[in-house]
Amino acid sequence: MNDDYAISIENVGKTYRSRDGREHPVLKGLDFRVRPGEFVSIVGQSGSGKTTLLKTISGLQEPTEGRILVKGRPISEGVEDIAMVFQAPVLLPWRNNLDNVLLPLEFRGTRNEQSRDYARELLEMVGLGDKAKRYSYELSGGMQQRVAICRALVSRPDLLLMDEPFGALDAMTRDSMNFEIQRIWRTTGCSVLFVTHSISEAVWLGDRVVVVGDKPGRIVADVTIDLPRPRDTTHRFSPEFSGYVTEIEAHIGVTAGIS
Repeated sequence: MNDDYAISIENVGKTYRSRDGREHPVLKGLDFRVRPGEFVSIVGQSGSGKTTLLKTISGLQEPTEGRILVKGRPISEGVEDIAMVFQAPVLLPWRNNLDNVLLPLEFRGTRNEQSRDYARELLEMVGLGDKAKRYSYELSGGMQQRVAICRALVSRPDLLLMDEPFGALDAMTRDSMNFEIQRIWRTTGCSVLFVTHSISEAVWLGDRVVVVGDKPGRIVADVTIDLPRPRDTTHRFSPEFSGYVTEIEAHIGVTAGIS
């Protein structure tokens, strides 16, 4: 049953049309499912359509073919159980961090004292409780991305989409955020689709790693990651971890035409 899944991607394709009328297919025949509470990483070469896939799943754009179901309901019906974290935090500099977190609820007209309390709880959860009244320009890049994650979570989504959220961070901050998002995911219990260019990050975070390759983008591998939870730094040095990274590198190498 489709409603047994958090999300169902069924033969989804996306084609853009240029001004001269030519068609440019970006995605073709994507088909996979995400179970409730599952963390699925998505990797692939640049230009394989990973961001397009997330935008299509989020409802920001419609698929050209196929369909997307959230708990059995078509995304075209305006499902509200989805939130997205982009590559940049995109915080409003004239609003303090608490008000940035509450912004989605203002758009929906559901901001109240209870939601304000929950927003404070989220900021506390990511270690920014004392920064609620500060502004984004007073925070580091990693802290700003934590505020953006809180903003996505404040509406209590069942599905969290993350488009390379740590790509612009330095290595140490990115490593810290990997631990942070694992803890947040385990606390909230939402399903996560996480796009990244880092294969090791994808393996360390994911229950599965979906490899998107070729142009137009299609799924070339769906690898189950059988590593214990919660994960710590020791798992990154295990033979099993190295084996998964090597396997996924091979899939990406094949799609890129590398022997």
